[in-house]
Amino acid sequence: MSDSPSTSYRDAGVDIEAGEQFVERIRSAVESTRTSGVLGAVGGFGGLFAPDLAGMAEPVLVSSADGVGTKLKLAFVTGEHAGLGGDLVRHCANDIAVLGARPLYFLDYLATGRLSAEVMAQLVEGMAAACREEGIALLGGETAEMPGFYADGEYDCAGFIVGVVDRPRIVDGSGIRPGQRLVAFPSTGLHTNGYSLARRVVDNAADLTLDSTPAELGGATVAQALLAPHRSYTREIRELMADERAGAQGFAHVTGGGIGGNLKRILPANVDAVVTPGAWEAPPIFELLRRTGNIPQADMRSAFNLGVGLVAVVSGEMDLGVPIGEIVAGSGRVRWDD
Repeated sequence: MSDSPSTSYRDAGVDIEAGEQFVERIRSAVESTRTSGVLGAVGGFGGLFAPDLAGMAEPVLVSSADGVGTKLKLAFVTGEHAGLGGDLVRHCANDIAVLGARPLYFLDYLATGRLSAEVMAQLVEGMAAACREEGIALLGGETAEMPGFYADGEYDCAGFIVGVVDRPRIVDGSGIRPGQRLVAFPSTGLHTNGYSLARRVVDNAADLTLDSTPAELGGATVAQALLAPHRSYTREIRELMADERAGAQGFAHVTGGGIGGNLKRILPANVDAVVTPGAWEAPPIFELLRRTGNIPQADMRSAFNLGVGLVAVVSGEMDLGVPIGEIVAGSGRVRWDD
């Protein structure tokens, strides 16, 4: 027999019992998102879902995966975690809604060095709340405890979503033509992009911290402004698709790459989008960051959404959104009308 001391899995940094307690803690939150398509119970090896495809001539599944980037670092500092779970769901839901898809179910992946059941539960409960708002089932997920891989108190999270659209109803930008208009829908703030630059600005500032309350933020701290939730646009997209007057031809969810980097993803090769800066009012956090960090205009436009979370290209009249530009003949570029 070996004289070496006994070494358990818990000694190695993985607490199986804590993991089981975490699963029990989130069970009711996950169950609260159950929709008619969900089969089976929480905790299986895989999630079972039977979609209702009635009325669809040619159903097409649409899927996407994403994370919340270094916005996580703000959660580590402030202890505010639940909002990030909702951000993850809404970001993914927007990504498939812009193609005309109806979200069906969502899965998550959480990875941490040492499991904090309280923090992970806040994340999942935030996801569940957003799933209920969107009518999406939180079908399953994975929580990985990997000691030595992540620093104490830190974690990463990713989301995966699946939806469905009838093939004739796919919105892919192919109908975009010169003479059509760009209509913007406001963001609440940075959403889930540009945080590496924002954190660098705050970290290097001589007179600004996460706890600062600059006058332009109306009493909110810098941290609160930066942690503003990622907005969902699924309702607006559905309304525009149902309104024949609007003639919606394409939607761009403004994430990493800013307005220009995302709008060009839906442009045909023979048109340009001309954006009129100043046509909308941006949340004050953007000007605060620009001024404090002396950020070049090109970086502001490529790193941040600048107050626009969704751009719709429409050929008709509509009552929603703010006009911010037009489609002209061109070569698939986005141009700023400075």
